[in-house]
Amino acid sequence: MKFSVSSYSFQKLLNEKKYTQLDLIKAAKDMGFEGIEYTDLMPPEGVSDLEYAATLRAEAEKQGMEIVNYTIGANFLSEKGLEKEVERLCGQVDVAEALGAKGMRHDATGGFNGEEKTYKSFDSALPVLAEGCRRVTEYAAKKGIKTMVENHGYFCQDSDRVEKLVNAVANPNFGLLIDMGNFLCADDEPAKAVGKVASYAKHVHAKDFIKKSGNGPDPGNGFFRTRGGDYLRGTVVGHGDVPVYQCLQTLIRSGYDGFVSIEFEGVEENEWAIKTGLDNLKRYAK
Repeated sequence: MKFSVSSYSFQKLLNEKKYTQLDLIKAAKDMGFEGIEYTDLMPPEGVSDLEYAATLRAEAEKQGMEIVNYTIGANFLSEKGLEKEVERLCGQVDVAEALGAKGMRHDATGGFNGEEKTYKSFDSALPVLAEGCRRVTEYAAKKGIKTMVENHGYFCQDSDRVEKLVNAVANPNFGLLIDMGNFLCADDEPAKAVGKVASYAKHVHAKDFIKKSGNGPDPGNGFFRTRGGDYLRGTVVGHGDVPVYQCLQTLIRSGYDGFVSIEFEGVEENEWAIKTGLDNLKRYAK
């Protein structure tokens, strides 16, 4: 098993201009990672995503690092319509190709909002979501890029829902980015959820949360609510309430031997938190 880091983990430092996405490649290597995953490219002014992707790929090759995945948002239930969203995502597959990434994660839907109230249940939305995912993965397969959805966005986050989606798409090029922490956002117990969907894994996120009961006041800054009303706050991998060791061992037993990316969302200092999380993952994987 190899370990990578999502560029999203450095978002605070990126926002503060302490790093560029290009700088992250060497920074991640120096921390001990073997790969990096990019979320939503941030090219300099006047540079296209495709041009910047080629620059990032060249730097990764120079540093002996692998760009393991490209992660973007999507919403097949958007008012823009299915056709336009599929067309947009196929363009993003081209960006993943320019990066040299072997996988691309896109959402199925961004969450249950006003645009999506036509669909009163996940099952009623499933045919549309599956059609969009199927068409994108058919395009990506021609370029040797696997596609996947993540358990993300509340509406398409539970283990039983993402399992239904993978089986509805029914294409071996399509599967799941399993985020072991994100199941908590839908009040789905992570160890059981990972055990249920481990065989569909195309990529994995290691993420940890501190969880507090919703039967009490808001704990304050940094916390958000789960779908069922509990409170979560991101933290260092291994410092929270997600059973990271158990989830990782379940994935290993299932035969998963790809990259595991740290996706840090906590309030702790970025670089210390990410390096501490990596040290923990390396111990947990033994």
